[in-house]
Amino acid sequence: MAAWRRWAALGILLMPVLLISIDVTVLGFALPALTAELEPSGFQLLWIVDIYSFLLAGLLLLMGNLGDRIGRRLVLLSGGAVFGLASLIAAFASSPELLLAARALLGIGGATLMPSTLSLIRSVFPDARERQTAIAVWAAAYAGGTAIGPVLGGWLVEHFWWGAVFLVNVPIMAILLMGGALALPESRSPDPGPFDPVSALLSIAGMLTLVYGLKMLGGGGSPASGIAATATGGVLLWIFLRRQTTLPEPLLDVGLFRNRKFCLAVTINMITMLVFLPLLFFIPQYFQLLLGMSPFIAGLWMIPESVASIIGSMLAPRLPRHRSVFGPIAAGLLIAAGGLALGTRLTTAGELWLFVPLSLGVGGGIGMVDALTNDVIVTSAPPQRTGSAAAVSETAYEFGAAMGTAVFGTLGLAIYRHRLAADLPVALTDTQWDTASQTLAGAQHVAAELTPQAGSALGAVASTAFATGMAWVFGATAAVCLAAAGLALRMHRRFIASRAVGRRDP
Repeated sequence: MAAWRRWAALGILLMPVLLISIDVTVLGFALPALTAELEPSGFQLLWIVDIYSFLLAGLLLLMGNLGDRIGRRLVLLSGGAVFGLASLIAAFASSPELLLAARALLGIGGATLMPSTLSLIRSVFPDARERQTAIAVWAAAYAGGTAIGPVLGGWLVEHFWWGAVFLVNVPIMAILLMGGALALPESRSPDPGPFDPVSALLSIAGMLTLVYGLKMLGGGGSPASGIAATATGGVLLWIFLRRQTTLPEPLLDVGLFRNRKFCLAVTINMITMLVFLPLLFFIPQYFQLLLGMSPFIAGLWMIPESVASIIGSMLAPRLPRHRSVFGPIAAGLLIAAGGLALGTRLTTAGELWLFVPLSLGVGGGIGMVDALTNDVIVTSAPPQRTGSAAAVSETAYEFGAAMGTAVFGTLGLAIYRHRLAADLPVALTDTQWDTASQTLAGAQHVAAELTPQAGSALGAVASTAFATGMAWVFGATAAVCLAAAGLALRMHRRFIASRAVGRRDP
């Protein structure tokens, strides 16, 4: 394939990546308007938000394997068509039930996009140097989408209607379908073997149940239900993995995890999302609820982090790696840990100057890491398994996101409630306490019902409690980043030691 066609193909492959990352953040800005118009119940609203990520996580492994079997371009374009159709339905949904169905279709279509794009990059760019640059651009596009999402969402809802946040997907999917049919080569395994439907059902059921349980634990649901669902999902996935070891052509090649580089890269991918999700969860609340910013202005403040992530992703292929790629990966994790550590100094006073180096450190460090680890993942797997390998990478992202919400969301809430209870300045009814202790927004709602003096005192204490919980979360995520950097440095030293005695990369 000529050079210009390879880079044209990459441009097409960036479209769904950009779209998926935009959709991660854009829905939040439409929720107040669509809630006012469609009037969903609390249960319906919860599932409108969550059904997309549930189905995305549950279907990634299946869609990656399906791409290896029937063709990665075919799966990508089919998923793009489903995604575009679902976006049209969502944009003009006239009932909560129809919007829920559209969000489910979006999850099914979205599960095809990320694994297919990453595996096709391996096929389009056989040269290692070009492939590293292409994956860096791929990672940068995802980071760019996270910057565009908050700003675009705020602007669209302000100037049009809530459905516009979904309608923007349609022209992008149209370009993907037309350009992909012309510019993308087909790629598949030459001998995929028989398909095992039992494995497919186990993987879907296991991931859906596991992610549901983690979201229950992190979202204030019943702890018993969350633990039961998480345990059930874990058992189903264990049965799935055991089954893969007995099949001649498994849905997931467990042998991939015998490669230490692949296994560590996947683990680090999960960790980057684990530590990044709390940033997306706490910082918008910090800007809007503590500092009083509008959603649009708060979205603008998230741009430096995304710009830094783009720069980090683009610099990653140019970093010296004559000894081991895990040296630069460790450096990126250390930079991210430094940025996260600055978050422990954010208070209700609003030290916005701290947020700039925080954003640069977290964005730049994680951008570097993601570009490097995804290159390791797609090159560590055999060519006929690149779809499955890419799906494992994306599944790690989704699992990390769910774990980040569950673990660090629970930590932040626990500290918030403890500090609020310890410093509560006024007596509250049981109903008022239940509302105020769940979220900072809830506390501010209760404060508005009290006398001005009592409301002001409650608001101040709740803000301090929230800032304290957020600081603890930032400290914990910084510690996790440091631990991951230690793992990367250990692999780096093993590689150097192996070269010193003339052995292959471990």
